[in-house]
Order: sequence, then structure tokens, then C-alpha cells
Amino acid sequence: MSTTPPLSQATGYGVVVGLGFLFAFGMMLTTFVLRRYNNELQTSEVFSTAGRTVKSGLVSSAVVSSWTWAATLLQSSSVAYKYGVSGPFWYASGATVQVILFATLAIELKRKAPNAHTFLEAIRARYGPVTHGVFITFGLMTNILVTAMLLTGGSAVVTSLTGVPTAAACFLLPVGVVLYTMFGGIKATFLTDYIHTVMILIIIFIFAFTAYSTSKVLGSPGAVYDALVLAGERHPVAGNHKGSYLTMKSSEGGVFFVINLVGNFGTVFCDNGYYNKAIAASPVHALPGYISGGLSWFAIPFLAATTMGLSALALENNPVFPTYPNRMATADVNAGLVLPDAAVALLGKGGAAATLVLIFMAVTSAMSAELIAVSSIWTYDIFQTYINPGASGRRLIYMSHTSCVVYALVMASFSTGLHYAGISMGYLYLMMGVIISGAVLPASLTLLWSGQSWAAATFTPPLALCCSLIAWLVTAKAQGGSLSVTSTGSNYPMLAGNVVALLSPMIFIPILSFMPGLKSPEPYDWLSMKLIRKGDDSEIAAAAHMDLDLVPGESRQSDHEERMEQHKLQHASKIARTLTVVLTLALLILWPMPLFGTGYIFSRKFFTGWIVVGILWLFCSSAAVGIYPLIEGRHTMARTFKAIYMDVTGKQNPVVHGRATIAETAEAEEKMDGKGQETPPEKAVEA
Repeated sequence: MSTTPPLSQATGYGVVVGLGFLFAFGMMLTTFVLRRYNNELQTSEVFSTAGRTVKSGLVSSAVVSSWTWAATLLQSSSVAYKYGVSGPFWYASGATVQVILFATLAIELKRKAPNAHTFLEAIRARYGPVTHGVFITFGLMTNILVTAMLLTGGSAVVTSLTGVPTAAACFLLPVGVVLYTMFGGIKATFLTDYIHTVMILIIIFIFAFTAYSTSKVLGSPGAVYDALVLAGERHPVAGNHKGSYLTMKSSEGGVFFVINLVGNFGTVFCDNGYYNKAIAASPVHALPGYISGGLSWFAIPFLAATTMGLSALALENNPVFPTYPNRMATADVNAGLVLPDAAVALLGKGGAAATLVLIFMAVTSAMSAELIAVSSIWTYDIFQTYINPGASGRRLIYMSHTSCVVYALVMASFSTGLHYAGISMGYLYLMMGVIISGAVLPASLTLLWSGQSWAAATFTPPLALCCSLIAWLVTAKAQGGSLSVTSTGSNYPMLAGNVVALLSPMIFIPILSFMPGLKSPEPYDWLSMKLIRKGDDSEIAAAAHMDLDLVPGESRQSDHEERMEQHKLQHASKIARTLTVVLTLALLILWPMPLFGTGYIFSRKFFTGWIVVGILWLFCSSAAVGIYPLIEGRHTMARTFKAIYMDVTGKQNPVVHGRATIAETAEAEEKMDGKGQETPPEKAVEA
């Protein structure tokens, strides 16, 4: 970036601190309204699971928001700058399939461990405390790496745009997140995720329409295309077909794709945050929520990077570009500064301000999910399991709050240390799979295969980690001659480490599951997972003078309701397996491979169509995660606003004077479709 930041430090502090406190105040107000008018009480169950009643629209927006890290926008734009049009596609497709595939695991967790608060509880129920400890370690390592990536990337952008010291940004970014997460629990993350997602979509639309329609320096896909042709002539890309930025055939881009694909399996399948959202979703809404969320998310990095990464290439020889007349420094590209540079070139200070808000939204929304993930691991997998098994609901909430504050302080300090050590967001993004992907297969098979033995689940993750570290460091030493941030951070050492981490369990698991003496005497029957109990929140309900059975998600199910729920989940499981296979093949093979294999260089018309597809896809995403949640929650919102109006005007309020009314109405609406008839299980799943 230029030596003088486009925005003042006051603006930086205002956005980072001011917006954080605004969201915190908003969640305090929302929590009060939900308690007074919707019979929602902040019990330990509601804090960590939102009563297991969240509908598909909010699940989709939460998935999109949680998966839209700083890296989603910054790293994808960086690979677009490095490799051209292939970079955004490889980033988007290589990180979408995991969320879609995770839908199957989400359904299985709800089927087999209906009262679980974390996926680690299911692992302990099946394998016992030693295996539980192994997966707690890998789960926390995942959360630490993701949070460090959020803070290093976010703070680098705040510093480059406003001049706020990086250390200050690392400590201030989490403040508002901690406050609203403590007040609202996982429900707060769902509601703020919705707001964050809508704002992110709006800003990406602004960038896209500026670059491809209204900009004086670009203004059309054709102008961008011409500039990219000239950029390929000035500095052809090594490994790209004919050095062009306009081809999917990119050897380095292909390497990044594999690293991205492998690494993101770890950050989805080992991150308790995604299981938290699956647990919080109501049984009927988990599958459509994850499928819709995954497909909606694809357009965000695809269009953001295709716009901003390519705009940076198109404009870097123009005086409006911050680094003109020089190209961007490699360190700045790796730090994720391609997008802010392009935004300043396109929109000046307005672009800088939009980028600041965009990155703030991406960092804080994803971090709130990480806070809930870590607090639920500490509260339920460590504190309640090993320290105080008889802890009351009030005590569990206290531990959740405390762990949020401690974790935020630790991660702010750790991220500041990484900054001064020269470890960038790009480095962490490529490295995360090396560290955590060894736990993906054994974690998944815990819910999917009754034949995995205790030894396979326990020893596979550490063995895979050892193998991946060896592959990573040996390749770096062989290629670079020494071990340094530069040599270990290059593509091929990262590729070796990531692939070994994900695939080596394919060798360890069968050996440790079928070897005589280690093989389980009989297939697992899944019964111990169903014995996981909910927290005891009767003390909290009594103190609030509420009937616990009227709090959403706290009422006990009848045997008939449980059977109906299992029927719906089983039906959803079949749909999930079919959908995930079809969508994965489409995104990884049917769409990109013909373009990669032929080495096709985009024509002007094809490039224009490529951009139009991205914009139309983002419109569909906006409908799915921006408009549909409002339609889905219209009855609850109308009822709540009516109750507020009656309360404010002094009229009798049926919610306050008869608390059962609101709960009964909500329950009735859940069971009835638009025609006032009970929804059949099949129709409910498809809805």
C-alpha cells in the first residue's frame, strides 16, 4: 500500500470499536425482546444450542457468514492476482464442497446424538476419555488456527487502510464480538451472522458493478479483459497456458487448488463451530440449511476475487493504483492486501471505507462462531465432563462467558506475536491442513462407520500429524536448502504436507481397525451416543419465574415425536448423500476440468459470460440468505412487533399476561404449513 493510508486512524478505531459496540448493544436489546415477548430465556442449552430450533434460512446465512473469513475475500483475491481467472474458481470450488459434504455429517450427528452440544461429546460416548482428549486437542488447534488467520488478515487490512497499529487491531477486533456473544450465545451468532452476510453481499455488489459497469478507469467486462491481455504480455504467468491470466490451465493454480481442497476439509470437519450450527438447526432444517449455505457461499469468493483480484491486475499500471508504477510486493500479496489496493484504485476513500467494513464483518462474524465453538468445548467437554459433572445450568453459562473472554485475550496476544514473527494470513491458510487434516477421516467415520476401532480413532490423528510434518519440512528443506518462513511457505512443501495429512489415515484406519487384537469385538450400536444428557437449567428457570417446558427447545419430546424426528432425519440422510455426491462432481470435475484440460484461453464473450454467471449467482445467494430468512421468520417477527406495540401503548399484552400463548403459537406454526394442515415428514424435509 502507499505510505499514507487512505483513511485516518480515527476512522479505523471508529469502525473497529464503534461497530463492535453497536452490535453488542443490538444483541443486548434483542436478548431482552426475545425474553420478554418470545418466552426465550438464556439457559445453558439456549446459549450453546439455541434450543435446537433454528430454521434453514438462518442456518444458511450462518454457514455463509462463518465460512466467509477474512481469507475468503483476501486470499481469494490474492490468488486471482497471482494466477488469473483460475484462482477465484479454485478457491470457491475447493472450499464449497466441504460444506456441502458436511451436510451428511450434520444429519448423522442429529440422528445418533440428539442431545449433544459438541461433536466431541459423541466421540467420548463412543470411545472414552483418551480418544476424547485427542480430538479435543485437534478441535482446539483448528479453532486457534482459524482465529489466528482471522485476526492476522483483518489486522493487516485495518493497518494498511487506516494506520491503526497491528497490535491494537488484534486486541480491539474481538472486543465487540466477545460482548455480543456473551449476551446472546449462539443465537446471537445466528442473528448477527445474518446482518453481516447481508452487508458483505451489498459491498461485493458495489465492487462488482463499479468494476464492470460504472468505473471511469474500467467500466465493462471488455475493458477488464483487454487490460488482462496486456498484463499477460507484460508479465506472463509461469505455469499458465501461454502465460495468460485468462485460462483455467495453471499449474501453480492447480497446486493451490489441491492445498485449498485438503486444508478446508480440516477447518470444516474438525471445527466444532460447524457442528454447533448443525446441532442448533431444527431436524427438518439442517439439510436444506447446509446445502443452500454451501451453494450460496460459492458466489462470494468467486465474484469478489474475480472482481478485485483481476481489477488489481488491470489497474496496477494506472496512476490510480496505490503502488503505481511498481507491481505489488510479494509480502503484501501474501498478507491479503490485493483487495484493499484494488478497492482504493476503483473507489478511492469510499473503496477503502467499504473494504474496512467488509473485512470487519468477515472477521467478527467468523470469530463469533469460533468463540462459541471454544466455549462449548471448554464448558461441556472439559468442565462438565472432567471437573464438575453436576454443574448447574447457571454455572455452565458462567464458564461459557469466562472462556469467551480468556480465549479472545489469548488469541489477540498470539496473533500479535505471529505478526511480529512475520507469519502472514496466507501462510496460515496454506499450513492449516498440514496440522489438522489428519483428524478428518477418523472424526467422520465416528459417525458414519460402526466398524472403526478405538485404536484407529485414537492413534490415527497424531500419526497422520507426524507424517504430514515430516513431508512438509523435508520437502521444504529439499527445495529451499534451509527451513525458513519462505521455504516452508512455498506451494510444493505445503502441498506435500496437506495431502499426506488427509490421505495417510486411509492407511492407518484399516490397519488399526482390522489388526488382530485391535479390532472391535462387534460393530458399534450407537446407543451410548443417545445417552448424552442436556444441561440442568431448572434453577435458571425458577429464578426467572418461568416454566422450563415453555422455553423454546427445553420441552421434553414424547416417544411419538422422537420417532417422527428420526424418520425425518433418516429421509434427510438419504437425500444428503445423493446431493453431496452430485454437487461435488459438478463443482470439482464437470465444470472446471474440461477448461483445464483443453487449456482454453477465454475469449472476450466467454469472459463476459463468466462475469455474468458470477453476478447472477450472487443474486441467487442474496435471495437464499438475505430474503428467505425474513420470509421464514415473518410470523415470529409480526407477532413480536405486535406484542411490543401492545406493550408500549399500554394495552393488555397476551405474551406478558399469559406466557404460554407465545410458546403455543410458535409450536403450532412449526407443525402447520401455510394451509393450516400438519406437514408430512417428506414435505417438511423438502421444504
